[in-house]
Amino acid sequence: MVNSSWVSTCCERRRFFSAMRFLRIVDEGAGGCGDSGAGPGLDAITGCLGKKAEWAMSEDLSTRFIAYGWNVLRVGDANDVEALTRAFLSFRRESDRPTLIVVDSHIAWGAPTKQDSFHAHGTPLGDKEVTATKHIYNWPDEKFLVPEAVTQHFRDQMARRGGIARKEWEKTLVNYKKQFPEEGRILEDMIAGRLPVAWDQFCKPFPADAKGLATRQSSSECLNFMGKGVPWLMGGSADLATSCLTTLKGMDDFMPPASQWGQYAGRNLHFGIREHAMGSIMNGLALCKLRPFGSTFLVFSDYMRPPIRLASIMEMPCIFIFTHDSIGVGEDGPTHQPVEHVGCLRSIPGLVVFRPCDANECLEMWKYIMPLKDQPVALILSRQALPTLDRQKFAAAEGVHKGGYILADASTNGAPPELILMSTGSEVHLMLQAHEVLAASGVKVRSVSVPSMEIFKQQPQEYIDMVLPNACRARVSIEASRRDSWGSLIGLDGEHVGMITFGLSAPSKKVQIEKGFTVDAVTAAARRVMSGQPRQISSRAEVLKSWKKRKLST
Repeated sequence: MVNSSWVSTCCERRRFFSAMRFLRIVDEGAGGCGDSGAGPGLDAITGCLGKKAEWAMSEDLSTRFIAYGWNVLRVGDANDVEALTRAFLSFRRESDRPTLIVVDSHIAWGAPTKQDSFHAHGTPLGDKEVTATKHIYNWPDEKFLVPEAVTQHFRDQMARRGGIARKEWEKTLVNYKKQFPEEGRILEDMIAGRLPVAWDQFCKPFPADAKGLATRQSSSECLNFMGKGVPWLMGGSADLATSCLTTLKGMDDFMPPASQWGQYAGRNLHFGIREHAMGSIMNGLALCKLRPFGSTFLVFSDYMRPPIRLASIMEMPCIFIFTHDSIGVGEDGPTHQPVEHVGCLRSIPGLVVFRPCDANECLEMWKYIMPLKDQPVALILSRQALPTLDRQKFAAAEGVHKGGYILADASTNGAPPELILMSTGSEVHLMLQAHEVLAASGVKVRSVSVPSMEIFKQQPQEYIDMVLPNACRARVSIEASRRDSWGSLIGLDGEHVGMITFGLSAPSKKVQIEKGFTVDAVTAAARRVMSGQPRQISSRAEVLKSWKKRKLST
């Protein structure tokens, strides 16, 4: 029986019929759960592995996906080939909804003492249990046995199905190029991972500007430069396009034409508030040879760490764009002020992390990114405006391509510096203010911008030693994040001006002052390291202890 009021209240006939189809497939499925041999019927909806399964998973997954409007099918026995075939055929007939096929199975099926036990999940069965299981399967007790008939079957399938499909596809591509030569050329470039000729023709440098732009804004302009030159660059945000500024202007949204909200030729994707799913979809797009980007706030990168990690393992050139990068977020407070996130991303092997300091570093960052074929990147961008540096006064932004470069140097006659300051992102401008104060007092100070540690560390040792000479051990790093990722650059004799605790809720400038991002704090750290007395590790622990014991003042 179905409650008719439920149907009328939902007012979604398609979802109702999805549920009916789900129940029908369940009732039609041959075989049951366990050893009863009875048809699963409605019992399959609530699962059929008993109490042991509920220890690990008690959610009614099928009903949840029915509520999403999916085509949900269920097969009551993983060994029922006929029921599986019917489910697959139903999936192939479905034209406008995603399909979920739920298959009930037994972990360690056939193992005399381990079937349906969580012990089989991460623990080897053992020789005796394996032998006994093979006996139940009526299988020879031999190790690594693959019958020749099975091997030959797979080879035949690959040759016949795979080979024929490949030849048909290549023939279709040849015909397509004859009918649509321009589109065919673009398709070939996309598949080969080649950038179009003059892909960067729309790029233009930014003029010096004391007020400047937030790097989320300048990066947005650069993204649109690239979007004009690379037709297969597409992406969007986890429902934060107006904050992350990642809309390709003049491009349609990717939507079914029937929705009247876009078309399939659209390049702006609406991922919804689903950061993890966004990252996974990006990996899928990259596997299809598209160049995907996806954006959200940096603090939400935690939700999508698994797909970012997989992008690095799979060597997918995804572009993960993170804005609102630091305590500069201000009034949103500690929950939205990233502290540890930049270091976490830098810890992922193979992921290139950029944190540019101004509009022209953003431009050079994008020029570096687009030719990449097998490396994912994470862009860390500011919410607050940052001055666009005068490159007549400071080094050219092309230094971004080396990951780190000398931005300003008060050393003379090629002599090594007495002090090295290094920084990224918004704190570069604080570093340059401190540089002027120290240089005016006669200190031979060098200031280094390090927009990407990963790229810098990949440079020849000669270049690294030129930028950070071993003779100068007085080093200060400045970044609104934790010290961890800077240790290899500042060494034991250096000091980090950064975050030890979480942030606080207040206007951006007040937060920065409260957390020690001032010229006085940087110059004081510089004096300490120059005198050989950097703050000790224990001093950071004391700050943390003091923060934990804080009390509200009345």
